[in-house]
Amino acid sequence: MHDDRSLVEARLKRVLDERVRPAVYPESVPLDVAVWHAPDEPVPVAEGLAAEPEPIEVGARWGAPWGTSWFRVTGTVPEAWAGRTVEAILDLGFDENMPGFQCEGLVYRPDGTPVKGLNPRNQWVRVGAPVEGGERVRLHIEAASNPVILDYHPFLPTRLGDKETAGSEPQYTLARMDLAVFDETVWQLVIDLEVLGELMAELPVESARRWDILRAVDKALDALDLQDVNGTADRARSRLTEVLATPAAPSAHRISAVGHAHIDSAWLWPLRETVRKVARTTSNMTALLDDEPDFVFAMSQAQQWAWVRDHRPEVWARVKKAVADGRFVPAGGMWVESDTNMPGSEAMARQFVHGKRFFLDEFGIENDEAWLPDTFGFAAGLPQIIKAAGSKYLLTQKISWSRTNTFPHHTFRWEGIDGTRIFTHFPPVDTYNCSMKGSEIAHAVRNFKDKGVARHSLAPTGWGDGGGGTTREMVAKAARLRDLEGSATVTWETPQAFFEKAVAEYPEPPVWVGELYLELHRATLTSQARTKQGNRRSEHLLREAELWAATAAVRTGFPYPYEDLDRIWKTVLLHQFHDILPGSSIAWVHREARRTYERVAEELDRIIESAQRSLAGQGDTPLVFNAAPHTRAGVPAGGARTPAERHRTVLSDRPGGGYVLDNGVLRVEIDARGLVPSAYDIEADRETVAPGRAANLLQLHPDFPNMWDAWDVDEFYRNTVTDLTAADEVAPDGDGVRVVRTFGASRVTQVLSLPPGERLLVVDTEVDWHETEKFLKLAFPLDVHAERYASETQFGHFYRPTHTNTSWEAAKFEACNHRFVHLEEPGFGVAIVNDSTYGHDVTRTVHTDGGTTTTVRASLLRAPRFPDPETDQGVHRFRHALVPGAGIGDAVREGWRINLPERRFTGAADVAPLVTSDQDAVVVTAVKLADDGSGDVVVRFHEAFGGRARATLTAGFDVAGVAVTDLLERPLADAAAPEVRDGRIALRLRPFELVTLRLRRA
Repeated sequence: MHDDRSLVEARLKRVLDERVRPAVYPESVPLDVAVWHAPDEPVPVAEGLAAEPEPIEVGARWGAPWGTSWFRVTGTVPEAWAGRTVEAILDLGFDENMPGFQCEGLVYRPDGTPVKGLNPRNQWVRVGAPVEGGERVRLHIEAASNPVILDYHPFLPTRLGDKETAGSEPQYTLARMDLAVFDETVWQLVIDLEVLGELMAELPVESARRWDILRAVDKALDALDLQDVNGTADRARSRLTEVLATPAAPSAHRISAVGHAHIDSAWLWPLRETVRKVARTTSNMTALLDDEPDFVFAMSQAQQWAWVRDHRPEVWARVKKAVADGRFVPAGGMWVESDTNMPGSEAMARQFVHGKRFFLDEFGIENDEAWLPDTFGFAAGLPQIIKAAGSKYLLTQKISWSRTNTFPHHTFRWEGIDGTRIFTHFPPVDTYNCSMKGSEIAHAVRNFKDKGVARHSLAPTGWGDGGGGTTREMVAKAARLRDLEGSATVTWETPQAFFEKAVAEYPEPPVWVGELYLELHRATLTSQARTKQGNRRSEHLLREAELWAATAAVRTGFPYPYEDLDRIWKTVLLHQFHDILPGSSIAWVHREARRTYERVAEELDRIIESAQRSLAGQGDTPLVFNAAPHTRAGVPAGGARTPAERHRTVLSDRPGGGYVLDNGVLRVEIDARGLVPSAYDIEADRETVAPGRAANLLQLHPDFPNMWDAWDVDEFYRNTVTDLTAADEVAPDGDGVRVVRTFGASRVTQVLSLPPGERLLVVDTEVDWHETEKFLKLAFPLDVHAERYASETQFGHFYRPTHTNTSWEAAKFEACNHRFVHLEEPGFGVAIVNDSTYGHDVTRTVHTDGGTTTTVRASLLRAPRFPDPETDQGVHRFRHALVPGAGIGDAVREGWRINLPERRFTGAADVAPLVTSDQDAVVVTAVKLADDGSGDVVVRFHEAFGGRARATLTAGFDVAGVAVTDLLERPLADAAAPEVRDGRIALRLRPFELVTLRLRRA
């Protein structure tokens, strides 16, 4: 028997392309079209509908980049079409790209009722089924002429990514505006043939099932009259009935299909366009739910739900009804699908607080799953945050993008830094844009790592990234795959239903401990430095605003700004979306983000100043406010006190050139190059800098990754490096030393200083950056022998090896930290703390004499050209500090301090803290009033050193009762309330344990 498959496949492809698909719409008549171009930004729906359009012909160019055009299409259904199904075919000029990456539209009826969205895979609008003939048709299309940024030649620099530079040249050609007869029998034949052809292509050559399908398809094509497809389609379908009715084997893999449209809250489009993308997609999905009784659609990101509610109330009404019917499902329980590496502890917690609370308030629904299909890796602190929010599952597929190692599981329990385990699933279909192709379904089966112990996986089904969602073709394919021999079985289910089945089937899956590191997109820890600095600064300003406003509310009756803080938190959380904070969006997004962060800072500074003025009272006593969670220079954590006198740092000349800084704790040499060959810990009698090396070394690398410019840095960047050792100036600057360097078209000014009496060398760096495709690092080669180092993550820290024994370690050549990295050998440790950088690398060099240099490098700046050709051009300021002799507690403390500088006021008297911990290991991350307006004080804290801790939490007010709560400030039924005596609460914490207490005021 010879293999006839290739012949049948070739025949099938041509017949489908040239005869069957065109016959889906056998008759058509043109519609009359007119257009009105909005002059600037999108206008309200009522204004667009009322505008007076001008005639336009099919074939005409339209749509300046980022413009909005309102098309009006009118026509009459021919009388001869009575009794038939008629649809409007509305092609704005789509190409074959995926939906969401080009022009899009939302169709309205004349009364403003939304109908559905338009995109390349969804160009139809149902007019009638059947029609009577003679109906007048009038539709309006709000069309967005979003430019194609990621086209067939991706990663080329483009000015289209910002409205200010995109120009006004029309982007699209109006392609088709018709009324057409829809032949459902032919359409069903297309689906039959596609499903069988795709399945046949995946079956092995020796499979009897493959040959059954091949013969059936051959017979169906024989039965089809190519000169009369519409008249013979039913006959052709009858030849396929038996082969489509053959049930799957009982052992077949089971796929839970979840209707899905992963919509990036911003990426290659600005935030304002995402508001409209969500409206288009939700309109499509509610319409599809009406047509398809088995279909279920899930949407994450409470922010996107809120956009529909606030900007498209007519769509919101349909969404609410579908939610009430249990078929349009809130998913994920987060404000946005955020990055999880860089958001700080409280911000990561608030993603769940605000996301889950939105779904509870709007629908009474609580999510059990975190839904993060596209996030670029997952920090080791996340499991206990998920649990503390009242959730218990995680879904993602992004780790399948890793380039070095293949993750060994698809279903497993993920263990975080505190021992919390979360049931986790990676869909083996390896996409969050599943379209029910046979190749996708077969890949899920072959790829599933848990065969033999589990048979369930999930497939997020629908066009995503730019939206679009599930199509009627996908639903029709899924119906045929529900129980089909040779294929996995496919059933529409909610995420909750899938996870319940998966847990029941596989209650004790394998465990993965530590971070879920994505071996790709490592440069997102550095790209767009201003966006990252805006996030870090906003997080700490929010801490201060809540702390001082709560303290003032209890002490002085200060009006706690509930609504303002709620709104600002949501703004900051939105900008932690996984293409904004990581720096992988177009220029427009980051330009707006910078302005937003400036407004956030101004508003939070006003709240902080007002609260502190209320606390300080009237007087001329100098006061220092300390928002850090540890005592600083005699000022208590969360309080204010008159500052103590400090000894000054001594600056002297260094033999051979340069200067010496000495504050009695450290003696630091700065040579004539502006480098640091020595940072001597006087008390420990120990040098910190590696012999023959120098710290504060700026290093410049070429940076041209193989693809994904803003996202990726490839390991070969290290092959070439330029040490920036030439100094234009090394001179005293107050109590410190100023160093100026120029290189390329850029200039660096640094000030190195030793705060009096403190064990840290502060390095303030200002870079006027005008490089292209370069990577700037700040290096600290240390005389420390360490096989691992600690990076701060949410509510604790995580250890990574400094060696590259295996490919797993080697792949982590760029990693994330929050405020510190710390490394130590027995008896001596060193920390590098920062105020705004995340990316870093740590390497070891063993010398011939047996000595070891461990080099920590902070990643400062990059200069990719796509998608923003001006990424990071301009002036940036960074602060780092070298902390010799640091234990992990010193690293924690100094990391907080560098991010929360003192604030100085004059007032009447000291300010006592509202809440204090007597144990440095127990770090208070939030002090606030309860969100429900009750006036209760909420305190969140965790064990930060990685050991067990006993501590006493003392409230500076009368406490009538205390409850242990989840992140949403709801008492935990299984948690015993700690005893309170005279405002003191005795605590015992496990390593990295996270606790939230709600204190009721007497």
